[in-house]
Amino acid sequence: MQEMVRLEDLIEELAELEDLREPWKIKHKQGDVIAICLFATLARCDDVKDVYYWAVASEEVLRNYLELPNGIPGYDTIRRVLALVEPGILDGMLQKWNELMASGETGKLRKILAIDGKTQRGNATSKQTPNHIVSAVDEHGVCYGQELVQEKSNEITAIPKLLSRLNVRGFVVTIDAMGCQTEIVEKIVRKKGDYCIGLKGNQASLHEDVKLYFGDQSLLSACSYTSKIEKARGGIEKREYWQTTDVSWLPQGSDWASLRSIGMTRNTITRAGKTTVEERFFISSLGDDVELFAKSVRGHWVVESFHWHLDVTFREDSCQIVDKRAAFNLNILRKFAIAILKNVDTGKRDSMKTKRFKVMLNPMKMLDMLLSL
Repeated sequence: MQEMVRLEDLIEELAELEDLREPWKIKHKQGDVIAICLFATLARCDDVKDVYYWAVASEEVLRNYLELPNGIPGYDTIRRVLALVEPGILDGMLQKWNELMASGETGKLRKILAIDGKTQRGNATSKQTPNHIVSAVDEHGVCYGQELVQEKSNEITAIPKLLSRLNVRGFVVTIDAMGCQTEIVEKIVRKKGDYCIGLKGNQASLHEDVKLYFGDQSLLSACSYTSKIEKARGGIEKREYWQTTDVSWLPQGSDWASLRSIGMTRNTITRAGKTTVEERFFISSLGDDVELFAKSVRGHWVVESFHWHLDVTFREDSCQIVDKRAAFNLNILRKFAIAILKNVDTGKRDSMKTKRFKVMLNPMKMLDMLLSL
């Protein structure tokens, strides 16, 4: 049985990382700098200057966990280290943490892995476009990996790179219509995962055929069906799901690996006396299981909540760090902080924002709790 890795062990691994700085210029250990950035991110610090000021104020506390041979590194040192560290290293630490947290899970429930992109708007300047990062997030709001979209490219090229690093076996991978590409579907299937992918105009013929199918009332009534009604943002939302494995008629069916079903959702929202209806269409490798189809469609939107945390709880778009690698590394550290905070039990039903506030107010108590996870 593989020995479990604790967060404290991962922090210690930072000391072993290759340091790309010129040796005679090094006053502060690279591992200490990265650990400070992670601790500060947990403690409600949202940009590099916040990290520096918090570290100076918390130096006595930090010395319980880090060596700090020459005290707290300056703002420029922190920024320079973030710009030099290979993002794959931090990504690897995040994956080890996820494996640790998942090691106690039992059962064979199908898990959802939603893939979607987000732009770091604070990274934009008059001379460069901002980072756009594609992330894979499970239904619990934990990030399993990310890929930076390269300049003059898009999510279609980044998603296969991300999938190459992910273990999607046993997951249902959900992607919006941007990722509805035969190569992406084939890669998911080859890696023993299932898929549920949205359809829109980028696959115009397939989209139109599926839309016409569900527009036929006699065919629609023969489909598997489920629905749910709940209050939503001051209104009433009815979500309906139809699924069928009748796909042999699709002219393009053979182009899509393991295509077993198609589906439709209809969201009817009534708010302030006004009703709006939205229909969306999907292709999937799922068998005849409309409840799993509904869970997959609904589960995809957890990535929106995840991006909301990055924007609102961690104020990512307000962090105006120009260097692209530094900005990407901070993005990974924020995701690491989200994963850690989700596993912290403060004894109350604290929001993530409140947990960060508690780390800031009492870093010794909270860091001791975090490092014992």
